[in-house]
Amino acid sequence: MKIHRHRTDLKTGKVTRQTVHAITDMTSSEAPPQLISRIARAQWGIEALHHIRDTTFAEDASRIRTGHGPDNMATLRNHAINTLRDAGHRGIAAGLREVSYTPFPTHSTCWDCPHPNCNET
Repeated sequence: MKIHRHRTDLKTGKVTRQTVHAITDMTSSEAPPQLISRIARAQWGIEALHHIRDTTFAEDASRIRTGHGPDNMATLRNHAINTLRDAGHRGIAAGLREVSYTPFPTHSTCWDCPHPNCNET
């Protein structure tokens, strides 16, 4: 199959075009164009997450390579990314910098916690 992609950079307005070829073992009746586009878009979602983990957490440079270590670290990195997104951070690296100066509350109920330092933002 051949996939044509068009992308517009929101900052510059520049349009880039890319053609990607893919191979599948599905027949044409098993893989209509709508299914292929969903699969391709889902893959880009995975790649986008990996890009964040690699550029922000240097995942590809990690020396953790044995046992369940790589999977566990990927889970922790995903948790950090999702926690930052849930807290309203769109940029993960900027969110990490901000949180390093003003950490998240330590209790699960800290948003309404009576302790004097828990509600500080």
